[in-house]
Amino acid sequence: MITHDNSLDSLIPFEEFKLLLGLDDRDDKLSRFCLTGATLAIEQFCRRKLLYKRHVEISSISGDMLVILNEYPVKSISSVTAVFNRDFEFGNELILKPDFYNISPDCGESLDIPSYFFVSPILKRNGALKAIKTVYFSGYKVGAAPLDLASACLELAAWTMNRYKGRRIGMTGKVRGNGKDGEHFELSMPESVNKLLEPYKRKLI
Repeated sequence: MITHDNSLDSLIPFEEFKLLLGLDDRDDKLSRFCLTGATLAIEQFCRRKLLYKRHVEISSISGDMLVILNEYPVKSISSVTAVFNRDFEFGNELILKPDFYNISPDCGESLDIPSYFFVSPILKRNGALKAIKTVYFSGYKVGAAPLDLASACLELAAWTMNRYKGRRIGMTGKVRGNGKDGEHFELSMPESVNKLLEPYKRKLI
């Protein structure tokens, strides 16, 4: 039975990585480094947070009362708070009940798209409304990432590990420099990993 190491910032479990690559305990330090490094590189490449984490966002309110959350998929919402100017008679903030907003898509769904909700227009009646603060959890827990995303993390971590162990098989890159002493191997992410990550890249408009 494989136990998941939830303390490690990785898209795949540590013990599963060791088992698939046939690694022993002597490589634990390097394995952890490569797993966390691969996950960070994937998040940077995709321009979004993919690991399961808590987020706090303050969104300014537009005329249509629409709030779009930055990280996804959203797993749960802890609180939605209306932030008012100091002269609001009930104070600076007011926690909203779910009746005043409706998240779409529903929390916990596997759809890998940004979530949003409309705040009740009733709040428009008070001109002191300044912003909406949302506290929520999003991303994938260890061992729960989609297969293609987990495969990308596995392949990139293994690729990085081979680099540190001096194995050039399956690596891509270019040699820079004119002389022997000035040459270095410039690495790039494997094309196979790029293809696996394409569906998870944040789409910029």
